Amino acid sequence: METRLTELSSNYDHLEKKTIEEITADINHENISVPMAINKALPQINTLITEILSRLKLGGRLFYCGCGTGGRLATLDTIEVQNTFGTDGRQIQAIFPGGIKDLTQTRESREDDLDNGWQQLVERGATDDDIVVGFSASGTTPFVLSTLKWCRSHGIVTGCVVNNVDSVISHEVDFPVEVITGPEFVTGSTRMKGGTSQKLVLDMISTTLMIQLGRVEGNKMVNVKLMNAKLMDRAARIFMERNPHINDYDYVVSLLKKYGGIKQAEHYLKSLSD
Repeated sequence: METRLTELSSNYDHLEKKTIEEITADINHENISVPMAINKALPQINTLITEILSRLKLGGRLFYCGCGTGGRLATLDTIEVQNTFGTDGRQIQAIFPGGIKDLTQTRESREDDLDNGWQQLVERGATDDDIVVGFSASGTTPFVLSTLKWCRSHGIVTGCVVNNVDSVISHEVDFPVEVITGPEFVTGSTRMKGGTSQKLVLDMISTTLMIQLGRVEGNKMVNVKLMNAKLMDRAARIFMERNPHINDYDYVVSLLKKYGGIKQAEHYLKSLSD
């Protein structure tokens, strides 16, 4: 039976005897190792992002596939990308056991469902223009592994982000990413370092893609959705920084409300001067 580093016994013991201060210090010490593990995996991450980008530029889509912590984090990323970068939710999607409706449920038995992931992809019309990336700390999750196998059998390019070396999922995909985070503070609890690493990699993937696809200018989220007062205020300040000749905040807010965003309001002003 293969050795899973994520399942090895914790480097700490007698946790129930530790003080609050000791527990938080030890958890933080373990967390510090996560960025270093990601740093070692950057070449793999860069290769995966390059492949995803090439497919998105040609009209393909990115599907994340995961269960438990990884699946929930991946789903969260697809939602936040829409708000931050003004996308419509089609370009980056998530496949979660039972569907997104089960996201807040603790139905972890669905991790053993070998058909549901592929069924969801079929329902969304997945083709060989798309790419499917699986998230699995162990690198063995049946739901993820089976979905990726189905994809490969239908000529769909695949990738993965796992936390073990030479896992079965890594060997099944075209573009594996292995972030080796080692034993967890609580033995086997991959919601900790494993989950943290997956969140950081998801941030890297989606942010890099959006920058490369022109959804960021300078260092500003110029396509942010105006969904609440905080985002409206942010958009107004970005607009005024980009257009310093306009310093009437209320006027800018009215423009943004009328035209629906920074770029749209700027296009309107440009049309006036043409």
